[in-house]
Amino acid sequence: MVDDFKGHEAWRILRILSEFIEGFDKLDDIKDGVTIFGSARMKAEDVYYQDTLRIASLLAENGFSVITGGGPGIMEAGNRGAYEKQGVSVGLNIELPLESRNPYQTRSLYFRYFFARKVMFVKHSIGYVCMPGGFGTLDEFFEALTLMQTCKIYPLPLILYGSDYWQGLLAWMRGTMLAKGTISEQDFSYIRLTDDPQEVLAIMLEHRQWKDVKRRKAEQRQDAIP
Repeated sequence: MVDDFKGHEAWRILRILSEFIEGFDKLDDIKDGVTIFGSARMKAEDVYYQDTLRIASLLAENGFSVITGGGPGIMEAGNRGAYEKQGVSVGLNIELPLESRNPYQTRSLYFRYFFARKVMFVKHSIGYVCMPGGFGTLDEFFEALTLMQTCKIYPLPLILYGSDYWQGLLAWMRGTMLAKGTISEQDFSYIRLTDDPQEVLAIMLEHRQWKDVKRRKAEQRQDAIP
């Protein structure tokens, strides 16, 4: 149902606030989450669906929580890969006309607002894997890139999986955006392109080691406070 934006704004604010509170509460114990984005239209026989299954399985086997948007296609493959390895499989579901919840979630949340859902992806993920997808995947990719570029979040692995799918976008970014000076060469350092599920795992393992060092130092500082 489409909101009437001339309606009761106070109630809308309370609904928004409730989505943040529920998300923070239910995901508070998620450790080392990796979010997998990608097309809801990808079929199970597609190579990228199968690769997503493999990536999610590897991540779950190595102690990562897998987070998706909870829908079909690539999202289903991500949740399924973790679910079948008895891992933590989180679905951040949202009301959309052409999508349904996939059944491979060990933890499910439901959102009305995209922006509240996006905050949960960022807050509870230590890395993103962007499989081939449409506007939604591009939206998440560029938002994460913008947040890192503007130093609003710590750098996290931002992986584009599928060179055949993504290399045209990267070529355009270099040939047009970089050439016009609207972005810098440094911005490309945030992006990793791969076709290998094992490389995805290696990148996440390396980042987790870095993250663990940061966590230990933070704990030591906290313990030092009288």
